[in-house]
Amino acid sequence: MENIKERINNLRTELHRHNYLYYVENQPELTDYEFDKHLDELARLEALHPEFADPNSPTQRVGSDISNKFEQVAHTYRMLSLANTYSEAELRDFHQRIVKELGDDFAYVCELKFDGSSISLTYEQGQLVRAVTRGDGEKGDDVTANVKTIRSVPLSLNGTGYPPKFEIRGEILLPFAEFDKLNKQREEAGEELYANVRNTAAGSLKLINSSEVAKRNLDAYLYYMLGEELPTDSHYANLQKAAEWGFKISKDTQLCHSIDEVLTYLEHWNTARNELPVATDGVVIKVDSLAKQRQLGFTAKSPRWAIAYKFKAEQVSTRLNSVTYQVGRTGAVTPVANLEPVLLAGTTVKRASLHNADIINQLDLHMGDQVYVEKGGEIIPKIVGVDVDARILVGDKVSFIQHCPECHTPLVRIEGEAAHYCPNAAQCPPQIKGRIEHFISRRAMNIENLGPETVDALLKNGMIADMSDLYRVTREQLISLERMGEKSADNILASIEQSRAVPYERVLFGLGIRYVGETVAKRLANAFPDINSLKAARMDTLVATDDIGGRIAESIVTYFQNEENIALVERLQKAGLQFALDAQQLAEKTELLKGCTVVISGTFSMARDELKKLIEKNGGKNTSSISKNTTFIIVGDNMGPSKKEKAEKLGVEMISEEEFMNRISE
Repeated sequence: MENIKERINNLRTELHRHNYLYYVENQPELTDYEFDKHLDELARLEALHPEFADPNSPTQRVGSDISNKFEQVAHTYRMLSLANTYSEAELRDFHQRIVKELGDDFAYVCELKFDGSSISLTYEQGQLVRAVTRGDGEKGDDVTANVKTIRSVPLSLNGTGYPPKFEIRGEILLPFAEFDKLNKQREEAGEELYANVRNTAAGSLKLINSSEVAKRNLDAYLYYMLGEELPTDSHYANLQKAAEWGFKISKDTQLCHSIDEVLTYLEHWNTARNELPVATDGVVIKVDSLAKQRQLGFTAKSPRWAIAYKFKAEQVSTRLNSVTYQVGRTGAVTPVANLEPVLLAGTTVKRASLHNADIINQLDLHMGDQVYVEKGGEIIPKIVGVDVDARILVGDKVSFIQHCPECHTPLVRIEGEAAHYCPNAAQCPPQIKGRIEHFISRRAMNIENLGPETVDALLKNGMIADMSDLYRVTREQLISLERMGEKSADNILASIEQSRAVPYERVLFGLGIRYVGETVAKRLANAFPDINSLKAARMDTLVATDDIGGRIAESIVTYFQNEENIALVERLQKAGLQFALDAQQLAEKTELLKGCTVVISGTFSMARDELKKLIEKNGGKNTSSISKNTTFIIVGDNMGPSKKEKAEKLGVEMISEEEFMNRISE
C-alpha cells in the first residue's frame, strides 16, 4: 500500500512539473501521448484507492459535469479598478504626483495590461484553496472548480519559500487561437459566433459545468501578490519569486528607474502587442516598493500608486445603415447607429452608441454616410467622425425622434440635460422591464436565477406588471413558462423569499429613483431611517443631507408626489420588504460626528472600510481630499508628506486611530 501511495505522489509531482513546462514555460519534455499515458495511470490508481484522494491532483483539471452554483465570497483585500490615462502628458502628471509624495528614490514596474477577466487566487501551504472573480470589488463569485481546469494555474506550488497563506491576482484569458477554434466549431454547427475574446473568456469562466470550462483551454497571467508574509518589499521581486513557484508571470514585465524608461516601454508595446497570442489594451505602471505603495494609499475607487496607460484606440471606417432608439429604465432614450459589420480591435462591430441628439447634430450624420468608429477604452464602440469627402448619394440627415419608439408618448428634454426622456413611466414597456431588472439585480434585491428572459416571459404572460407582483408569483405560474423546470422555479421562489430580508438601503436603491445610486441610498437610509420619514422629507431637508444635491432632492420629492409610486411602495411594504433600519443599525447610530467631514490617511490596525463605516454610523462624512472644510484627519502609519503638509498649512486637526475610537465611544 505504501508503494502505491508513493507512486501516486510521484506521478502527481511529475505531472505538475510537466504541466508547468508545457503551459507556462512552453518547453515540453514529454509528448502529448506520454503525458496522457501518465495521467491515465494516475486516474486509474486514484479510482482504485480513493483514500489517497487530493482535490488538487492533476486529474482534477478535466472538470466535472456537476452543476456549480457560484457562492459569493468576500475579498480579504478589495479588488479596486485602476485609474486610466491615454496620453504622455497625463502620465507625466501622474509621475509628478508620485515624485511630490515620494521624492526621486523609487522605481516603477511596467506590465502589459491583459484584457480578460480578473481573478483572485488564494493559496495555503502551497495549495490552491480558492479562486474568486472581481465581482463588485468587495465580494465575488467562487469559481475554484472552473479555475482548476486552467492548466497554467498551479494547483500545487513548486519549491519552497512561499508564504503559508497569500493571495495572487491576475487575468483569465482566452488566447486568440482558441477563440478562432471555438468560433470555427460554432460556425460549422450553424451557431452564432462569439463577438470578442474578452467577453468569451469571462463567460467561459462562469459556465455551470467545469468540464465545459476545461474544453475552452483558458489561460492565466498573474500580476500582483498580497499577504502578510510576502518574500520582499519589491513588487517586481515578488513576481520573480512567484514565477519560481510555478505561476505564469509575463516575461515582458520590466523594472523601470525613470519615467523615460517607462515611455520607451510604452512606445515598444504600442505596436509589439499585436504579435502577442492574447489580448492586451495597454500597460499598467506601478510603484515597485510595497511600503511606498502603502504610503501613497488609495482613493475611493483606485490605488494612487498605479495607473493604466491605454493604447490609442484603433479606428476603422464603415457605412451607417440606420439609426434606432432604445428606452432605458429611467425613460432615457439612446440613439444607436446600425453599421455595416466591420472588424475593430478583435471584435466584429455592428452597432455603436450615438449618446444623444447633440452628438448627432455635431456629427452632422446622414443615412449612408461613411463613418469613423473606434472603441472608447477598447470596450464601447462609438462614432467619432464622418468622411464628408465620401458623401455621395447619401440619404436624409439624421434627426432625433420626437415620440417614444415603444409607447409613442411625446418625448421631453429636461433643461440642462443632454438626454430626451419618455415621461410615460407607468406604461412604457421597456421602462417597466428595466425597473424590474434593476430591482432584482445583485446590488439591489439580489434575486438570483431570475434573469431578463424570465422577467420578459412573466410580463408577456401577464403574471407581473411591476416589481411588487414578484412576491405574488406562484410555483405553478413559473412552471408553466417555456423551458422552466421545477427546480429552477423553486430556486427563483427561494431567492424571492430571501430578498425580503435585504436591508433598507438596498431596497431604496432597488426602487430605481432617478439619481439615487448605491452611495446616495446609504446616505438617505442613515439620514431618514424609515421610508415614511423619507417620503415626507422636503427639498430643504434633503439638500441639507450630505451628498444630496438639488437635482437628487428634486428627483426624490417628485418620486413621492406620484400616487403610483406611493402605491408601489405600499405594496412592497405589505410584501414584507425592509423599509426601515433594523434595531441594531439604529442602536449603533449616533450624531457624535454630525456635521464633521473626516479624511483617512495612512495604514491602520483595522481595514479602512471599517473606519469609513464608523464615521458614517456616527453621523460623519468621509472624503478623500483635504480642504478647508475638513474637520479632522485620522492619521495612520505612512501618511503622505504632501497630505501632512497641506493639513498643517490649513490648520486641520490630526488625530490617531486610538484617539478617534475614544472620541466615538464617549
